[in-house]
Amino acid sequence: MPPLWRLCFFALFAFSLRSNIGQMSLIGRLYLILLMGAFMASIGCTKSAEKAQPTLAEAGKVVYMSRCIACHNPDPHQAGSVGPDVYGSSRELIEARVLRAEYPAGYKPKSESHLMVAMPDLADKIDALYAFLNSK
Repeated sequence: MPPLWRLCFFALFAFSLRSNIGQMSLIGRLYLILLMGAFMASIGCTKSAEKAQPTLAEAGKVVYMSRCIACHNPDPHQAGSVGPDVYGSSRELIEARVLRAEYPAGYKPKSESHLMVAMPDLADKIDALYAFLNSK
């Protein structure tokens, strides 16, 4: 529970002891405090769940860092040990290279190594990779 909610919970408890609510039975006060605590905790849980959703670019960074940096530089602006810099790559190029290990028609490659293998299992991650490689 965040510190602000703890403070509110404590204030409610103190209020219940000093006001007309204080004339309630001990069970009634505890029930009221328990209800308010559950309400405040549910509000806190909702906000943290919203923050947990990664953006498309963040999801693309996870894919890039786990699958691409064996050959490409962790910084896509720079060339890697085998692969070229990939920052700003078009979606068409990313799809062709990642899914089929080929180049789009009319594209002049930065290198002629042809070492990259197709990774068709990343078909549903192309938009995320594109978002990451075109962010910043």
